[in-house]
Amino acid sequence: MNAVSANSFIASKKLALSDPGWVRYALIGLTLGIIGLFLVLPLATVLIQAFAKGWTAYAASLTHPDALAAMRLTLLIALVTVPLTAVFGVSAAWAITRFEFRGKSLLITLIDLPFSVSPVIAGLIYVLIFGAQGWLGPWCSEHDIKIIFAVPGIILATLFVTFPFVARELIPLMQEIGHEEEEAALSLGANGWQTFFKVTMPNIKWGLLNGVLLCNARAMGEFGAVSVVSGHIRGLTNSLPLHVEVSYNEYDFVGSFAGASVLAALAVVTLVFKTVLEWKQKQELKASRQAVELH
Repeated sequence: MNAVSANSFIASKKLALSDPGWVRYALIGLTLGIIGLFLVLPLATVLIQAFAKGWTAYAASLTHPDALAAMRLTLLIALVTVPLTAVFGVSAAWAITRFEFRGKSLLITLIDLPFSVSPVIAGLIYVLIFGAQGWLGPWCSEHDIKIIFAVPGIILATLFVTFPFVARELIPLMQEIGHEEEEAALSLGANGWQTFFKVTMPNIKWGLLNGVLLCNARAMGEFGAVSVVSGHIRGLTNSLPLHVEVSYNEYDFVGSFAGASVLAALAVVTLVFKTVLEWKQKQELKASRQAVELH
């Protein structure tokens, strides 16, 4: 009787978890339709408009001095902000997951702040602080320090919107891993740096790379905060997203969509790398589980 009840329970559970074929196909079709409408179609439109006047016009748009300057500035922003964000993310995650201290909840809240504040507001904050009429504006003018409408202001604004990404990837990961292996390494005579590079880093490397990848994508594609503090100075403070906007407003559609195609390509490359990282992480986790089972 017990076996019959168990079999009935299993059968009813499978029935409850299974859906009719039309439901599955309808959901799959709906998902593919949404992806096609909101992802594939816009990407296709960008490429079609970028090559509307041929490859020569496309190449000329990307090699225009203003476009090259925008690309260089975008690359500079990423090269500065991503390492700083990575260092901050690792430090913040280490402090939050390995120590107990007053203000810990406040620190976590502050890390999440850029997710809840509009990037435009973030840029406005820097204008109010470092602008000509801001709190520190007169002092900066006296010492010939240019922040607003200059590259330092753009980097500061980008840092504000990107610094949570690495920390938010690492905090839950390091909480899940725990600190038993680190304590074991310290008890065996390893110093702090040896413990970090030999024990902690191998455990968090995939989360760190994923956070860096997302941070890089946001740094290169940030528009709102950068738009407020840049001043839209051609060849100097226009990043690639701003260059796309300026070109479109001036009816240079080929130049605008050519720049947008570069940003779209960066987004696709980011997704590919993210997928590869997740696959490698799963493979490594699977291999480690098999090794544990063998032992």
